[in-house]
Amino acid sequence: MSLSECFFLAVKNIMASKTRSLLTMLGIIIGVTAVVVIMGLGNGMEQYMRDSFESMGTNTMTVNLIGRGESSTKLSVSDMEEIVEENETYLDLMSPTVSVMGTVKIGSETADSTTITGIGTDYFTIKSYDIASGRGIQYVDELKRIQVCVIGSYLANTFYGGNALGQTLKINGTEFDIVGVMAEKADSEEGSTDDAIFLPYTTASRLSLSGTVSSYVVTMQSEELAEESKDVLENALYDFYQDDSSYVVSSTSEMLETMTDMLNVIITVLAVIAGISLVVGGIGIMNIMLVSVTERTKEIGIRKALGSKERYILSQFVTEAAVTSAIGGILGILLSYLLCIAATKVITNLMEAEITVMPTFGAVLVAFGISAGIGIFFGYMPAKKAARMNPIDALRYD
Repeated sequence: MSLSECFFLAVKNIMASKTRSLLTMLGIIIGVTAVVVIMGLGNGMEQYMRDSFESMGTNTMTVNLIGRGESSTKLSVSDMEEIVEENETYLDLMSPTVSVMGTVKIGSETADSTTITGIGTDYFTIKSYDIASGRGIQYVDELKRIQVCVIGSYLANTFYGGNALGQTLKINGTEFDIVGVMAEKADSEEGSTDDAIFLPYTTASRLSLSGTVSSYVVTMQSEELAEESKDVLENALYDFYQDDSSYVVSSTSEMLETMTDMLNVIITVLAVIAGISLVVGGIGIMNIMLVSVTERTKEIGIRKALGSKERYILSQFVTEAAVTSAIGGILGILLSYLLCIAATKVITNLMEAEITVMPTFGAVLVAFGISAGIGIFFGYMPAKKAARMNPIDALRYD
């Protein structure tokens, strides 16, 4: 008996008992659907994280000078510039960053959620921020500590009606001239990236009362050299301080990799838990195949009496179990795609996050292969029982 004959005979037997076959497939359908949807959710969340980190720059490193070390030496901006220049094979751009805590007054109104950051001239290039109108922070602004600022589109639209250029605002009572407006980066809402003010870092240092810069953002020449670039920067800082407790270097790509690994572990655990239903479905297939063997005992006896070999009987029942499981897998995959589309819409509407729940083609193939494999695995024992039947006992079975 050829494989094609076994297949068509299996389909015929499945169609003869549609309701029973569908109930048998149910465990496989649910298991495959759960696994594929979970893998699709993991894939969507991973892509969402990558997109979020890429918007911040996956080729960036942040240096925080924490000042807990024994060294009393302070790293100046010129020192950091020198480190970058000396390691230009690995390091590219650098900008100091200074966070300012304070009150932002625009006319008679107060912007409570606005972030205030002092930056260098390369900061916008590092962060891939564009200027919609006006200009960015320039070297002369840093040198002379000029009281100018660049604001986000949310502030420009909300408080200035889109005509912020040339206007003023006050930070902690100090008046600043608005020389530039950022292009819209996020959803231009309160607390977003667009709800921000950027000053020359020298001016921000004076506002923050610290007078020093304790944070830098540095870009790598290539993301492929991320680990080497971080090592080079850490070694240069150690040579300066002679103490590794005075600074912390964090890499965006390293953070992304860590979060991706954590997400993959969670998704794998959830997929394994969901996969338990596949085992339950396999047990259901084995149970129904044992019932089928019992019901078709006389048929098996007749076929063996007419000379059918054990391997033909075995292949027929194994094929039937595999086809039942595979059809269940296909139905589960189709159902999972519908659920993925629905989940994408629900997540987008409720969470306002652009997460596309969609499994990879590889995940679908694996799910289908597992479903077919479960049918073969759990169908083998009933098939073996059918193949080893004594034809005389089978013919006498009532």
